[in-house]
Formats: sequence, structure tokens, C-alpha cells
Amino acid sequence: MSKAVWTPAQQAEYRAKVAKLNDAFRRSLHGGKVFITAGVAGLQSDVQALALRKVATYTDFDEGDNPWGERDFGAFAISGQKFFWKIDYYDQSMDKGSEDPSDPGKTTRVLTLMLAEEY
Repeated sequence: MSKAVWTPAQQAEYRAKVAKLNDAFRRSLHGGKVFITAGVAGLQSDVQALALRKVATYTDFDEGDNPWGERDFGAFAISGQKFFWKIDYYDQSMDKGSEDPSDPGKTTRVLTLMLAEEY
């Protein structure tokens, strides 16, 4: 069934499944790929570690950053630096976007941690 004709309940179920998969990946940093940008890589290693820990424990989702309820973006500050993180969904070969981010068999999750100024 095309997502365009899903009922609100089906949409909510889909988004809840994607959010659960995103949370599991973000908390463990396993089951996908994790990238840090050049700006983050240039910070002291203890600040990098704190930022990755903040991503893993992030719970400050709001309507502005999380309009679809999939918990795939966040923003926070550490040591005077503002950070963004986001999760993107690719197919298994990483050639194009995933056709179904709710299916881990069809999706490679990619988390990117960046300085806000690099966005």
C-alpha cells in the first residue's frame, strides 16, 4: 500500500517503528554508520566523547526538531559549542535512500554529528 493512502493509525505505527529503530541505533551507535564532521573531529577528544554520549542519551525532542515523531534529529550545546545530529536512511548498498526506513533489512542508518555552524 502506498504511504499516500495510509490511515492516520498506519502512519503513526510506521513512525513509531522508525523512532524505535532510530532510538536503538542512537543509544548503542551500533547497527549503522556513525560519522563526525571535520569541525567535530577538530575538537578535543574529551569534548567529542561528551558529544557522542549526549547523542546516545538525547531525550530533548520537540515539535520543531521532531515534527514526524521519528526522533532523527537533535541539537544541544557542550563547552560553548552548539551541536546537531541527524539520522539519514540509505539502502543497504548506500547508493540511494532507503525505500522503507521501518525495515532494517532494507535500511542502513547513518548518524552524523556536526557543529551547528557546519549545517
